[in-house]
Amino acid sequence: MQLDNRAQTLLKALVERYIADGQPVGSRALSKISGLDLSPATIRNIMADLEEMGYVASPHTSAGRIPTPRGYRLFVDTLLTVQQIDENAVEAGMRLPAHQPQKVLANAAQMLSSLSQFAGVVQSPRRESAFQQIEFLRLSEKRILLVIVDPRGDVQNRLLLTDVDYTPAQLIQSANYLNQHFAGQSFDQVRGRLTGELRQLRDDMGRLMQAAVEAGSEALAETDDMVIAGERNLLSVADLSSNMSSLRQMFEMFEQKTGLMQLLDVSSKAGGVQIFIGGESKLVPMDEMSVVTAPYEVNGKIVGTLGVIGPTRMAYERVIPIVDITAKLLSNALSHS
Repeated sequence: MQLDNRAQTLLKALVERYIADGQPVGSRALSKISGLDLSPATIRNIMADLEEMGYVASPHTSAGRIPTPRGYRLFVDTLLTVQQIDENAVEAGMRLPAHQPQKVLANAAQMLSSLSQFAGVVQSPRRESAFQQIEFLRLSEKRILLVIVDPRGDVQNRLLLTDVDYTPAQLIQSANYLNQHFAGQSFDQVRGRLTGELRQLRDDMGRLMQAAVEAGSEALAETDDMVIAGERNLLSVADLSSNMSSLRQMFEMFEQKTGLMQLLDVSSKAGGVQIFIGGESKLVPMDEMSVVTAPYEVNGKIVGTLGVIGPTRMAYERVIPIVDITAKLLSNALSHS
């Protein structure tokens, strides 16, 4: 059911007032702030219709109303007036050091937190699961250290527990085989090619190489991570920290990161600024929480996502442009670093 202009104006006024002071909004207040020349009775009737349609709700403790997740969604999708943010001021505050990508990510997360007063999150650029070089180091009987160097020169180590006590010569031979035939390829590609080629190799050597491919694939996959800044800001947000259950959910999200990473992955595929509202999006673990995200690029290719984590009762008109501008600045900084 479409809302007429009067209902949209009243809903917009209600959401803005509720975001500002956190108190249920009554008909009398709406008649003053909406700018509409309507009687209190007419306003009450419209609010009753909005409640029936699921856009607002009445807390038991008050005659006023508050927005529901559906009301927030309509507000951010169609009623919101986004503020203009000074891009130069944001860029000056980010302190983007050249040729130091990890510091750039950390500064971007800190800037998101500082400007929004909530938590800022930046997903690290996804790595391709390729290797440039592999080495096997014998630590002791049946314990081997797998050393993986990726195309960017980053090093990952993995411990392999084997059924066979390999000699140093066997380890060198296996590493040489993988490096000569597969350097620069992804572990998935190697896995497919090895299946056919291993028939020509000794069983023991084949098992070692297969173990290396599996461990290497896992090692590079785990390097996908994120930088989070300003989690403590959320402790001062009553909507998120009002009870132990909410606090537990919030800190589980930050500790485990899996759900948050999934949300960031989803938003990177959609493109542009995305708003995930708790109680509506199953990707947000708490009804009182919203996440505003945007993807960022390196040389024209989307490699990650950043965003602000805060309460559903956040000033979306400010947070949306903050996230949008930060994503553009981060893209520029990483593309030229």
